[in-house]
Amino acid sequence: MAQFSPTRTSGATQSSWFPTATPLPTFPKLTKSTTADVVVVGGGIAGLTTAYLLGRAGRKVVLLEDGELASGETGRTTAHLSFALDDRYTTLEQLFGEEGARLAADSHRSAVDTIEQIVQRENITCDFERLTGYLYLPKDGKVQELDDELEAAHRAGLTDVHRLPDAEAQGFTTGECLVFPNQGQFHILKYLSGLAEAVTRQGGRIFTNTHATEVKGGSKAGVTTTEGHEVHADAVVIATNTPFNDRVVMHTKQHPYRTYAIAARVPKGAITTALYWDTADPYHYIRLQKVEASPAGEPVDYDLLLVGGEDHKTGQEPNPEAHLQCLEDWTRANFPAVQSIEYRWSGQVMEPVDGLAYAGRNPLDDDNVYIITGDSGHGMTHGTLGPLIVTDLILGRENPWAKLYDPGRTTLKLESIKEYVTENLNVAAEYTDLLTGGEVESAEDVQPGTGAVIGRGPLKVAVYRDPQGQVHECSALCPHLHCIVHWNSLETSWDCPCHGSRFDAYGKLLAGPANEDLAKVE
Repeated sequence: MAQFSPTRTSGATQSSWFPTATPLPTFPKLTKSTTADVVVVGGGIAGLTTAYLLGRAGRKVVLLEDGELASGETGRTTAHLSFALDDRYTTLEQLFGEEGARLAADSHRSAVDTIEQIVQRENITCDFERLTGYLYLPKDGKVQELDDELEAAHRAGLTDVHRLPDAEAQGFTTGECLVFPNQGQFHILKYLSGLAEAVTRQGGRIFTNTHATEVKGGSKAGVTTTEGHEVHADAVVIATNTPFNDRVVMHTKQHPYRTYAIAARVPKGAITTALYWDTADPYHYIRLQKVEASPAGEPVDYDLLLVGGEDHKTGQEPNPEAHLQCLEDWTRANFPAVQSIEYRWSGQVMEPVDGLAYAGRNPLDDDNVYIITGDSGHGMTHGTLGPLIVTDLILGRENPWAKLYDPGRTTLKLESIKEYVTENLNVAAEYTDLLTGGEVESAEDVQPGTGAVIGRGPLKVAVYRDPQGQVHECSALCPHLHCIVHWNSLETSWDCPCHGSRFDAYGKLLAGPANEDLAKVE
């Protein structure tokens, strides 16, 4: 069975981060039971930041990652550090009031400050820099959108946000835009490498290729691994993009979307270094990644322009390659300096029904089990502010944002209720696949290098034919809540259209909320 290497993440495509950084540090597999003050599950930015903050506070921490560090969605980010939020302050104000919008702005701004402080304190060389962000209109956008957002941003405390007729950026015309000063960007893998080293210097222990199968709270809190080893702790933090320890509740409150990104080669200096976002639906997000040397180590005269967008519900798009093509066409049309497309990839974001992520105690669980999820496209800042909240809760300290991001919250506003109903009706509709005969009649109809679901009596079988022509079969029933998985031709994976679980071509688990492989077919 094929395995992903440490430089690969949860799919067949590769982001621009791994070829432009030295390999992340490697760690051993957990081979015996142990104890800690806190056990953290997840080796992305949220898990490592949590381990770092708790270690800095003097807690003994064990971190478990079922792949290598950054082998999940953190390795597929575009690494914006921004408090110009995707769901806009006009929307957040409607849902959470002026005070809620102010707290949201303050928390994400503080997350960028925290990253900067960690970079300086731990001397992490990760291309961190402060820069300006521009929110601009698409061709059919209405100027009133910017007027309303400007006023809402000011009410949220972002009084330095202002409006310009154009950003006057080199190599790109924005037109009417809002200016968000003092945003940030960095190289995510270089940052995580320094963060992991800081965790171990503090005495934290990191174990990779260690899969957590069971989570317990209460007086016997801890995590059990596939091999039966246990990590007993006073508290457990699940920082795995979406929680696998919560079977139903959280998965009705947030929903999975695939998002696409490309890295285009552009001459150095051709485009002004800044963050750019439009107000289209789905929207586009743009930044530059500085490149000093080629993968072979030779000096280069180009940088990479990272452009993302074209989102859709996970598992509900038969032609993901078309989304990448649309993104490439849009980029070439808007950035004439583009020379070539160097990297193409997709990632997964969890969208909460009320626009704000979740960080705190897991609903319907013991008080000492915590989750960080629902990043809504702001994984870098929420992957930092979430750990700040959880660390304070574990240490018994007050946190000004804890109530706003509480996973147990219910937002009883019309827009949130409509979103909740719409998304869950969408999930319910996917269960009708159980009644169909499958996508093709037999395994002979599946072409090499592709997959399809076939009906075999009462069973639904996920059939993958590898490039050599050999057929591999597993159950098409997602082990989470029994939706039928769909083939993702771009990432060569099986994706669940209900709650976003993902499996490789052979049925091996890539991402939750499922916590086991697709079942074998006898």
